[in-house]
Amino acid sequence: MRPLLELTGATVRFGVDAALNNVSFRLFPGEVHSLMGENGAGKSTLIKAITGVLPLNEGELRLDGELVTFATPYEAQRAGISTVYQEVELLPNLSVAENIGLGREQRRGGVISAKRMQAHAREILAELGLDIDPASTLGTHSLAVQQLVSIARALSVDVKVLVLDEPTSSLDLDEVAELFRIIRELKSRGVAILFVSHFLDQVYEVCDRLTVLRDGEFVGEYLTNELLRIDLVEKMLGRKAAEHRSRDRVEAAEPAASVVLHARGLTGGHGIRDADVDMGEGEVLGVAGLLGSGRTSLARALTGVTKAEAGIIRIEQTDVSLDSPRRAMSLGVVYSSENRQRDGIVAELSILDNITLALQSERGVFRRIPPASRRELAASWVDALGIRPADLDRPVGTLSGGNQQKVLLARLLALSPRVLVLDEPTRGIDVGAKVEIQNLVGELADNGMSVMFISAELEEVLRVGDRVAVLRDGRIVDTVAAGEMSSAALLALVAQPDEDQE
Repeated sequence: MRPLLELTGATVRFGVDAALNNVSFRLFPGEVHSLMGENGAGKSTLIKAITGVLPLNEGELRLDGELVTFATPYEAQRAGISTVYQEVELLPNLSVAENIGLGREQRRGGVISAKRMQAHAREILAELGLDIDPASTLGTHSLAVQQLVSIARALSVDVKVLVLDEPTSSLDLDEVAELFRIIRELKSRGVAILFVSHFLDQVYEVCDRLTVLRDGEFVGEYLTNELLRIDLVEKMLGRKAAEHRSRDRVEAAEPAASVVLHARGLTGGHGIRDADVDMGEGEVLGVAGLLGSGRTSLARALTGVTKAEAGIIRIEQTDVSLDSPRRAMSLGVVYSSENRQRDGIVAELSILDNITLALQSERGVFRRIPPASRRELAASWVDALGIRPADLDRPVGTLSGGNQQKVLLARLLALSPRVLVLDEPTRGIDVGAKVEIQNLVGELADNGMSVMFISAELEEVLRVGDRVAVLRDGRIVDTVAAGEMSSAALLALVAQPDEDQE
């Protein structure tokens, strides 16, 4: 069978650096093909090369046997290549229907017809099994729903190749299952699907074939059912997976040391109800809960992003009012958002500027950090966190997702916080970078910092946390020792209905 899409000898350079170096890739009709590799391996660059975002410096791209060149993503879409990126790239101020039909508006008599657009959107959403009002404003929906609308938009045209870049990173188990049903349906129609995910379980569940990249170069192409997971990880890393270590945890249901942050009866913050939290010195408190359980709301209420309506927060032995992030930062409490693109990094600024941004803000406009000190500070964090490439003047937006997350962590750690609240810090990050960040969290706790670690991956919460707070419907219903729980037991806890709702 001839490949539907084939990339041969692909090279893409940024200055003297080759993000892709002589890479070949092929995608057949009616298959789901995964692109695997660490952050910085070249996956995003390859996707951008086949979708018209980046030109090839060398090599060629063929679609259905014909040599093609796409100057823009629009040209790729017209040829039948649709893409859904990891970060939602829609317009939250427009309706669901307007986002699905953006650039392809339904018209009547030359005038855009809202009625036709909503009818078309309703039909596409029905194919995905989604009960969403097409007339509703996109920004009023959760990140998970917005991601599904992105997929609906991609499917609203005649698709030959569907590129899904981390499509499940914001979906719960039921939504992932529904997406996989759609993927299998499209596969049966002959659509070629490029599926990029850092969830190995999902890759092995839905993909027929995979291609591994490392440091911008082609490692190999394999049938999924013929490659063991441990072998896949080692091909991605270029070293034995056993070289990665896990942290030795303190196994206790109560804080093992003095409490740094103490909250009682915390209510408000868009969904938190009567929550009690204790974060001990030098411990990692994991937070587990289903999508919509209030994980992010809890993090924002504890860090001043959203002001709580009731309850007390005490840092060390002093009651405080965290009515803004600036106030929280002044007390040593910092927050890393689950959406690093929107609320974290400033893509256009350099690594240097991003790392020193919060520290300079804390000092104020009239107490400028000397340029030499800024560079020394940023360079020390780049070295400490292994940020690649180590070019302080490089725009952060050109880095991989894992390295962007490290830059964001460096910015927060430069403030020397006492409490670090991390909301999905490894979302969309590859195996190697994920373990590096997990190890970093452990090292920070070993050095006395209190860390809250929120993740949708229950195995990760158990691996990183000393204790795990279980959230259901905005309430912390239990706090358990991580070492005493299995992922199945934790899932049973987070999914168990509340007694007052039975």
